[in-house]
This record gives sequence, C-alpha cells and structure tokens, in this order.
Amino acid sequence: MNKTPFVTNAQLKEIVKKYPTPFHLYDEKGIRENAKAVTKAFAWNKGYKEYFAVKANANPFLMSILKEYGIGADCSSLTELMLSNAVGITGENIMFSSNDTPLEEFVLANKLGAIINLDDFTHIAILEKTLGKLPKTLSLRYNPGGVYKLSNGIMDNPGDSKYGMTKKQLFEGYKILREKGVERFGIHAFLVSNTVTNDYYPELARTLFDLIVELKNETGISISFVNLSGGVGVPYRPEDTANDIAVIGAGVKKAFEEVLVPNGLGDVAIYTEMGRFMMAPYGCLVTKAIHEKHIYKEYIGVDACAANLMRPAIYGAYHHITVSGKENEPHDHIYDVVGSLCENCDKFAVDRALPRIDMGDLLIIHDSGAHGYAMGYNYNGRLRSAEVLLKEDGSTALIRRAETPKDYFATFDCFDSFKLDGNYPTEKQSV
Repeated sequence: MNKTPFVTNAQLKEIVKKYPTPFHLYDEKGIRENAKAVTKAFAWNKGYKEYFAVKANANPFLMSILKEYGIGADCSSLTELMLSNAVGITGENIMFSSNDTPLEEFVLANKLGAIINLDDFTHIAILEKTLGKLPKTLSLRYNPGGVYKLSNGIMDNPGDSKYGMTKKQLFEGYKILREKGVERFGIHAFLVSNTVTNDYYPELARTLFDLIVELKNETGISISFVNLSGGVGVPYRPEDTANDIAVIGAGVKKAFEEVLVPNGLGDVAIYTEMGRFMMAPYGCLVTKAIHEKHIYKEYIGVDACAANLMRPAIYGAYHHITVSGKENEPHDHIYDVVGSLCENCDKFAVDRALPRIDMGDLLIIHDSGAHGYAMGYNYNGRLRSAEVLLKEDGSTALIRRAETPKDYFATFDCFDSFKLDGNYPTEKQSV
C-alpha cells in the first residue's frame, strides 16, 4: 500500500536544484487546512483553544501560520518560551507545561503572562517561593495511575509515567491554591501518546469532567478550563485509518453535555495541545540515494541519517518511504534504507519492499513534520539540515538554513588554543 506525497516528482526535481538534500519539506496548504479543521471541530465550545506543542516542531515560520488561526503555544522550556514570545505569542496564548522545571523557566513564564501548568504537588510551594506569590490562574496536571483502557483495548500505563499528580494530591493542591489567592483553576492530563482512534479525547474528557464535578461537590472549587493535552496521533502506516477530528470534537461535546452541563459547569473552556496531529503529515524528509551495498542484505545508503530523523532509530518507529517518480513501479526489492552514523540502529527502514532504487533517486520519508527536525542532534559531527516550506502557490521558501561546520564549532570559542584554518564550506554543497 502507498501514501501519496504532498509534493510531486516534477516539483521535487525543481526544489532540489535550489536546496541540496537532505532537507525537511513542509506543506503550507495542508497545515492551513488542518488548522481550520481543528478549530471548526471544537467551535461549539466558546472558550476553546489549541496550544500547538512547540516541542514537536519549533520553527517560527510554521508557528506563525498556526497563529493566524488563533492557535497558541504549548511550551516546556526556556527557549520555547523565548521562541513563542519572538513569534508574538504571549500572555495566556502560552501554556507552560513542564516537569523537573528550572526556576528561571517559571520566572520567564510568569513574566510573559503564560498559564503555568504545575506537574507536581511540591511545585506549588516552589512556585510561590520563586515568584513571591502565586499567579491568579494556575493549572494542575493529573495522573490517574494504573492502566488506562478504552473500549478498544489497553492504551497505556499512566502508573509508570513520571508526569502529574495523584487524585489526592490534586484535590489538596486546589485547596491550597484557593487559600493562596488563586482565582482561576485548570486541570491538565496527558495519558496516551499517538492514538489512532477517535475515542481517546472523548474518553479522557469524560474522565476529567467526572473528576471536576467531584471536585466541585467536595470542595466547592470550580474548574475554568480542561486541557486535554496531546495524544491524538496520525496514520504513519498506509493501512492505518486516520483520526477524524470532527468526530473527535463531537465526541468531546457529547461528554461535555452529558456530564458538565447538568452540573452547572457549561462554561468550562476546552483546551488541546496537539503537536503530532497538527504538523506530522505535513512534513517529509527528502533525501538522496548515494550508496548501495550488497552483503548479507541489500542496503541503500542515503545522505540523511538519524541525526535528521531519529524516531526509527530510537523507537523502531515506522515512516513510510516513497521513491519519487517510481510510485507506480513494482515494490519488488527488499532493502534496509540506512544513514551514515556509526550506529547500527541508523536505519530508516528495515526489510522494506520498495521499487528498485538507483543512485541519485530521491526518497520521500513521510510524516516527519512533528518530532523530525525537532529531535535532531549532532552525533558524529553530523549537521542539521535545512527546512523548506512548499507554499500554497507552489513556490518554496527557506525557513531554516542548513547548519555549517562554522555553526558546529561556534561553541568552542571558550578554548583559546582551538583554531580552525577556515578551509571549510559555509554551506552544504550539491553533489
């Protein structure tokens, strides 16, 4: 089975004349259409807001596109806060959800007016001591423990997760916040990653809705917003059925009307923090076949490596591969598609049925728009690639240049004896 790339072979041949491989390519049209679909799916809730998970793709050009649709930023670090501020996403358009948090990050989040979501009970006292007083709005992160199940099976094991508070800690935390002058309360939970089911958000919503009804009845505290976090996945494999965000939104609405409305909580705002769903299908890694090897298996070596997309190497994650221009040829060759790192796990595909690959062929590695470039690194001194935006009109724009050796060595300026002769390229050269 196949997945259809958002870029044609003819387009790609022109793009690589301008931008040497490897590079990450993004589909502006797809990003915009998806942003519209998400906001429409939850438009029934007057307070709804999507906070894009910056960790998934920290590119200001892409964040700016989402901002046009009223989408904010879910940040988890100092630099993500700085990036969001630079893009013009400030105040309560930022949700700061961190864990094991350095104190200076709390300070900046508060300075920017972000909504702070506390991961641990002990962070209440730490935040108060750090800031002098608690903000008027705060959110607490919930972990129900045990195993989280849906009707279609076991989804994950929150009991083994480092995130969030127990129910007892949560209820006690809200009472402390009220005593300390907090006026507006939120609840947050992230229980399952990359679900390909329309049931997850509605079931999680119902779990949290029941909890806040119990909280109100027991303590008199009313929750102002429920943050469903992320976890809505994408179909990495072509045989998978994609989530339907309209169905998901309708499912959350049903739970809202059945649980919250009858209990006088019909004004609760719904927040989400999707990263993968917002961006993964609208990015791909474009790479070129540069070597072939025939030993105990057949290998195709490409000019990208796990430093460009590490998910297959560290998770064994599946990413579909299209050999551009050979979509309709028989998939009658079995290859391992590999990169150049000195690690045997540096493989984009293992025993993958593909068309015959010739040197110079362009390979499209699908669904790299989230947790692709963002998880890149410099092992083996490999440099991070460029990011290119395929615009709605078919033109392209460079939205991040490729790293150069000069970038890599820049942090060694503290070593006076470390000198380079300057004889290195300033940009990646086409082969």
